[in-house]
Amino acid sequence: MMEMNASIPARCCPAFGTLYNTNTFETFKSCDKKALLDKEAKEIWESIKSGAALENPMLLNRFLLLTFADLKKYHFYYWFCYPALCFPDGIQITEKPVCLGDKFSLNQIQALQKAYDDLCQEEGVTALPYFLIKYHDNSVIISLLKNWDGFFQDQGGKVTVGVYDPCNLSQYPGWPLRNFLILAAHKWGSAVQGVEVLCFRDRTLQGVRDITHSIIFEIKLPEAPLGPDCPKAVGWEKNQKGGMGPRMVNLSECMDPKRLAESSVDLNLKLMCWRLVPTLDLEKIVAAKCLLLGAGTLGCSVARTLMGWGVRKITFVDNAKISYSNPVRQLLYEFEDCLSGGKPKALAAAERLQKIFPGVSLEGYNTSISMAPGEFYTCMIIKVPFEQSSEGYNLSIPMPGHPVDFSAVTLAQARRDVAQLEALVEAHDVVFLLMDTRESRWLPALIAASRRKLVINAALGFDTFVVMRHGLKKPKQQESGDSHFSNASASSDLLGSSLFSNIPGYKLGCYFCNDVVAPGDSTRDRTLDQQCTVSRPGLAMVAGALAVELMVSVLQHPEGGYAVASSSDDRMNEPPTSLGLVPHQIRGFLSRFDNVLPVSLAFDKCTACSAKVRLSLYFLSFLYF
Repeated sequence: MMEMNASIPARCCPAFGTLYNTNTFETFKSCDKKALLDKEAKEIWESIKSGAALENPMLLNRFLLLTFADLKKYHFYYWFCYPALCFPDGIQITEKPVCLGDKFSLNQIQALQKAYDDLCQEEGVTALPYFLIKYHDNSVIISLLKNWDGFFQDQGGKVTVGVYDPCNLSQYPGWPLRNFLILAAHKWGSAVQGVEVLCFRDRTLQGVRDITHSIIFEIKLPEAPLGPDCPKAVGWEKNQKGGMGPRMVNLSECMDPKRLAESSVDLNLKLMCWRLVPTLDLEKIVAAKCLLLGAGTLGCSVARTLMGWGVRKITFVDNAKISYSNPVRQLLYEFEDCLSGGKPKALAAAERLQKIFPGVSLEGYNTSISMAPGEFYTCMIIKVPFEQSSEGYNLSIPMPGHPVDFSAVTLAQARRDVAQLEALVEAHDVVFLLMDTRESRWLPALIAASRRKLVINAALGFDTFVVMRHGLKKPKQQESGDSHFSNASASSDLLGSSLFSNIPGYKLGCYFCNDVVAPGDSTRDRTLDQQCTVSRPGLAMVAGALAVELMVSVLQHPEGGYAVASSSDDRMNEPPTSLGLVPHQIRGFLSRFDNVLPVSLAFDKCTACSAKVRLSLYFLSFLYF
């Protein structure tokens, strides 16, 4: 089958049909097949009565195709129908079929082939569905079907017609002959008794064209059906078992499992677009490159949800190893990952996602972004692009409250490490901050702000959580009038509105904008229960899912990260995107099963996102923060 405007292969005759594709298997089964057949048969009959079939014989070769595609199981159901009008008493064969090579001489066969090709070239077609033939000892003449009345005047009642035949059986003609005989009986039945039929089979085998296996036989033309009503029609083909029913092809067993997984993932997403959210821009979501800083409880939840949205590019960064307490809460790990000291989390998480869905492009970086007080912690960074190659890097990242020495070797290493983190942020579109400590989020937040990357931050308490997007800073040429503003000046811009309503994305605060002191070592002099993140087991899954959904909502907004923040007051208003609100923060309280959507302004003296820190300090003397 091919499209209507597709080019037709050489020496092939087109047949035009109607495709009926059903949305459910029940509709496929309950469809009135007889009504479909009768409708097509009436159209064929009308073309015969009106004479349109003489001018365009392809109208005789119509077909139907009824289909249903189970796109989840890759089961494709189809049922072909080739409508054929029937004579009341059948057709009498007066001379049995024989091969053309047994009746025609070699010269006649060559003359037939040349005459056929010349007529096709003259008409500008690749093949003729029906044609008229006159032949003598060494000559063959071919003409179009519409020239019947004058073509056979000198034949003494002998009539020979050619039918382009797709059948390969040596004793039986193909289905295109049946409707032609109805046409012949209706138009010339009273003047013609016997008809010699050539089933023209034009084949090419191993580069050699051959028509000698065409068959030729004679029939007695029956009387034409009387009355204006359409004759009885048949045409629904039998299935593999020989019964009247559809055929089914199971493609799941012959498809590449990886491609099968990719198409299944994409199908689930496209189902949302078909009816529920037609304006959803899936390409923007799938193409997003996501950097996950932290591969713990939050990181695992975020990664699984990103995969559910079809995100193909996910990069993990974490320095920890999997401990025995991790697998029950961290969805990507299992007991075997804890043995022999534990696998690096970033590496194990990347490998597990690759097993879950091979179509995802993953990288795992085992790196330190959280150090003990006073230590200079050096570790291996393992890059796993899943192309049978791995590279090693030494990486240590200084953090507020975690001092390091200032030797030449240390500073040189720090420059390389920060450059590596910068490269990671620069190479991604969205940065997720999912670490355990507050201070570990500071340097990535600073780098992301300077690179104008969308930052999604998620943090947990015992039964509370916060999910927020950082304000996306404007490009440098637009910052001069907007970068240095205070909360008071910002509120004066919002005339006639609440202080925290209609705040554009570039004026939104980051995770550190409400701090009154700079971030420091949050683990110093803390007991074990105070150092570890102790939270209710379901909290991370809720926060991780909301973090991804917030990213998706931001990407669907026409202004992206610059979108005006939605607040709790906007819950009853018209949502700005097809997916709903685009909040700045989501603060959840599991004890009350409640969420609020606060909005906060950027602080012009913020230690992470303010223009002074980003421009004056970071680019000039970042090593001396």
